[in-house]
Amino acid sequence: MDNPQSPNNSSDWERRTLEKLVFSALQEQKAGRRWGIFFKVLGFVYLTLVLAALVDWGTETSHQERHTALIDLTGVIESKGAANAEKMIESLQAAFKEKNVAGIVLRINSPGGSPVQAGLVNDEIRRLRAAHPGTPLYAVVEDICASGGYYVAAAADQIYVNKASIVGSIGVLMDGFGFTGTMEKFGVDRRLLTAGSNKGFLDPFSPPNQEQMAHAHAMLNDIHKQFIDVVKTGRGARLKETPEMFSGLMWTGEQSIKLGLADDFGSVDSVARDVIKAEKVLDYTVKENIAERFAKRLGAGAVNSFWNGVSESAAAISLR
Repeated sequence: MDNPQSPNNSSDWERRTLEKLVFSALQEQKAGRRWGIFFKVLGFVYLTLVLAALVDWGTETSHQERHTALIDLTGVIESKGAANAEKMIESLQAAFKEKNVAGIVLRINSPGGSPVQAGLVNDEIRRLRAAHPGTPLYAVVEDICASGGYYVAAAADQIYVNKASIVGSIGVLMDGFGFTGTMEKFGVDRRLLTAGSNKGFLDPFSPPNQEQMAHAHAMLNDIHKQFIDVVKTGRGARLKETPEMFSGLMWTGEQSIKLGLADDFGSVDSVARDVIKAEKVLDYTVKENIAERFAKRLGAGAVNSFWNGVSESAAAISLR
């Protein structure tokens, strides 16, 4: 019988143990390489799918046929949002420029937003309609077309709604907060230094200033008058004015037709098919790029934006 404690047996045991360790290490390396290859292939497939989703395959061929151009105005109208004047104007210019566009449908789902951004889009629509009289533009309201959204819609040839759509809110607001009571409760002393008596205009951490409040009301009234003029210019004799029409109230789509704020019932498909007579619909809306979507998901500057929103809230004028 072999003695397990003999030098020869001890040497064999060490050799076998070493072989096992080396074999295990090699197996682990192979497994690691396999997983590395797997994740690289997975990443490549994901990137390919993303690029495929972003590429408009066959767009040029589609544009060679007579069609209806669709442009979406969705969400709050603001300079840094998806519904901003720059992207809307770029979309509109591309649609009016295309020779095979029989007509344009502006699909609106917006509660309003910046009067400046809405005004820029309204101005550009009227300019493009004058430059391309053979290309009609129709607004189609789905869920809501309020305030700044209606400011834009008023520039269209006609406005189509659903009977349950929400339309109107022709008014202007400036919202903010007052923290003076909270500061007194916690013993916080506000120390605001300015060069210029009105530089701290409607500061939310200072008591209300009646002169500044009156000035703010005058600004709001001026912008409200601009809004009313835009609606009257766009709708003309179709408007059936009432004392409440420009008060900021909203109406259903059915009521808005009776008031002359809208023309008829319709959807994107029905307007393309029955009004424009070009059933094929192609989307001309300028979309956010990957970098913009990624930045929004990260929420970059969220804290800073919140603080700016609080400290500058008194100066935020909105068509909402």
